[in-house]
Amino acid sequence: MTTDITEITVVGDDDTGLIARVTTLLFERGCNIEDLDQAVRDGVFRMYLAVDTAGMVCTEGKLRSDLDDLGDDLGLDVQARFPADRDNQQIAVLVTKESHCLEALFEAWANDTLGADISVVIGNHDDLEPLAAHYDVPFHDIGNDNGAQNEDQLLELLAEYDADLIVLARYMRILSPNVVFRYEDRIINVHPSLLPAFPGAEAYRQAIEEGVRVAGVTAHYVTTDLDQGPVITQRAFDVPDDADLEMMKERGQPLEADALLEAVRLHLNGDVSVHRGRTTVRENGDAYQLGLPGEIDDVNPDRPVDGITKALTDD
Repeated sequence: MTTDITEITVVGDDDTGLIARVTTLLFERGCNIEDLDQAVRDGVFRMYLAVDTAGMVCTEGKLRSDLDDLGDDLGLDVQARFPADRDNQQIAVLVTKESHCLEALFEAWANDTLGADISVVIGNHDDLEPLAAHYDVPFHDIGNDNGAQNEDQLLELLAEYDADLIVLARYMRILSPNVVFRYEDRIINVHPSLLPAFPGAEAYRQAIEEGVRVAGVTAHYVTTDLDQGPVITQRAFDVPDDADLEMMKERGQPLEADALLEAVRLHLNGDVSVHRGRTTVRENGDAYQLGLPGEIDDVNPDRPVDGITKALTDD
């Protein structure tokens, strides 16, 4: 989404007339709706609007207040993100116990190559609290003894730290529609397979059991469908015949961190957009590694390809 667009997200219990009430309010204040998408999942209503507010007949503060009042009236959570709100973006990183992806994000942040601030780390275990403390970043444990997350506490923390982007750095929990809908196309996960192959848990183990010769990792946007969100970046590696789970992790984890970091940069720089469930990279796409490195082209064969029969017939 271009930076001159105001993004409005509406989430709450499903009911009749919700779309009309919101769009009427925007029309009356001179806002032009350029895109609208809505869905209902598990009784939760979500609507996303991309709005041109350049010609609106009220201030940003007034529009935000009016949307808040409408949300209170309808029992909805209405959030507006104006272009200026995205000037200094804040990242909330969600973790469990694996450190490699969080470490890569912290290193990029410390070297001023990330493009945003990491404002908070949230875990469903406290194993990575020392790593967050090393970088002087607040850490909050929202899990119980079994690691089950408290989503109400999660939403409170995301609001408290004003998260623009949520990064799942090997976070081993599924987010409900109540969270996903509030951060549409603003949650990035990394999965240890070349999606859509081997979704769900134990992806490396699945790859070994299926006997694949090439495995990989995928950074993607999170949707309410498990491991089916729009793909942003991927990496691949060979799987030796004698590969075990430990070898898969040794080969895959550095690529998980690399693919996730590249996807985060693409998002923060505004160089990737989502349309109808697929990502599109804008004109700066050549600056990123989306899949395999360019050197692979030099070793892959470039022939034969279909067409020889036509060439012989033409002679």
